[in-house]
Amino acid sequence: MIERRHREILADVVRTFIETGEPVSSRSISRRHAEHLSAATVRNVMADLEDEGYLCQPHTSAGRVPTSAGFRFFVQHVAEQPAQLSEQDREWIHRELSGAATPEEVMERASHVLASVTQGMGIVISPSVSQMVMEHVRFIALPDGRVVVVLVSAGGMTRDKVVRVPRPISTAELDRTAEMLNTQYRGWTLQAIRSHLKQRLQRDRERYDQLGSNALLLCDPQLLAEDEPRELYVEGAAQVATAAGLAGPEEVRSLLQAIEERSRLVDLLTSCIEAPEPVHVEIGVRGMDRAGARLALVTAPYAWNEPLQGSLGILGPMRMHYERAITTVACVAQYFNGYVSGSRTT
Repeated sequence: MIERRHREILADVVRTFIETGEPVSSRSISRRHAEHLSAATVRNVMADLEDEGYLCQPHTSAGRVPTSAGFRFFVQHVAEQPAQLSEQDREWIHRELSGAATPEEVMERASHVLASVTQGMGIVISPSVSQMVMEHVRFIALPDGRVVVVLVSAGGMTRDKVVRVPRPISTAELDRTAEMLNTQYRGWTLQAIRSHLKQRLQRDRERYDQLGSNALLLCDPQLLAEDEPRELYVEGAAQVATAAGLAGPEEVRSLLQAIEERSRLVDLLTSCIEAPEPVHVEIGVRGMDRAGARLALVTAPYAWNEPLQGSLGILGPMRMHYERAITTVACVAQYFNGYVSGSRTT
């Protein structure tokens, strides 16, 4: 535990460094501190904080800058006293997101909103396909014998995929299969539908033989595989590469490669769904190679329509405006949560 004065001065140092990007002097902190402490007193406290690993001094004659431990403590300090979005920010977010016509467009616009908040990258990943709650399914036969499966979720998300079938299927057969599925399985997750259909087909193969090849369109491993890539919406990759304070070309290259391997971003944001906090902050991002040590990730899960969950966040420099980033991520996640119900409030 850090005593109150040390905690307040550490918060002042971090905020000043976020604003200026320059090493912070004891004199500048003494001028802004509410208790009007002398520069000597502040200098002694900053020396203590350096000994404890919260600050470091780049050069002997320079001021001090926060370490990753200092940023972590600051984030905890901010989380204890959550900031409120300004009315202007709230109205802007609502205006940007409410103009979207489809869930996919909401996600695309959300990545833009998140990227605009800080000098970072806005990331949104769609919910898992296997947890999609089916509202409607339609099959369309193609001339070459393949079939287009069009799925609409209860939250309005759409997914279509072309699959190969073991034998040609007529339009009439496909329509009957779709009618059966829409009647019996509306409101089920795709994972549950797949499991139930397989049980039925195994239990009474003869009765469901004709239906089997058609119904198994929804059971196709390509369509519902557990490792099915989620949709990823990203904006601001160039911003984070230039603003992260990376040491040199190698770290920049490392960061851009990690961003290019989109599966890493999906893994980073998917892990936050299980985090206990409504908004999770990671100082020093694991899984981003060398560049990750200089980055921060602010993430939150969203529920598109239970149990359909995705996640969103901001990947940016460790010198990030955390209060605004945290409240904006929370606000956008809240908007997503209300989108399905029609409230669409921020």
